[in-house]
Amino acid sequence: MTDLSNADWRKSSRSGSGNNCVEVADNLPDIVAIRDSKDPNGPALTFSPGDWETFTTGIKRGEFDTLS
Repeated sequence: MTDLSNADWRKSSRSGSGNNCVEVADNLPDIVAIRDSKDPNGPALTFSPGDWETFTTGIKRGEFDTLS
């Protein structure tokens, strides 16, 4: 299991004032971690920085948009 005790979690600047957000921690070496803000003690997904960059670039390009 990956140690996330030193993770510096942050929400997107586009998140609203509610607590229904995804949080990301990208301050750890070789890991980007993602978690549900409603369950901060729950599970987290981890990615390599390269995989995370590929994913976020795809989002920005609209590669995952489902609406036509």
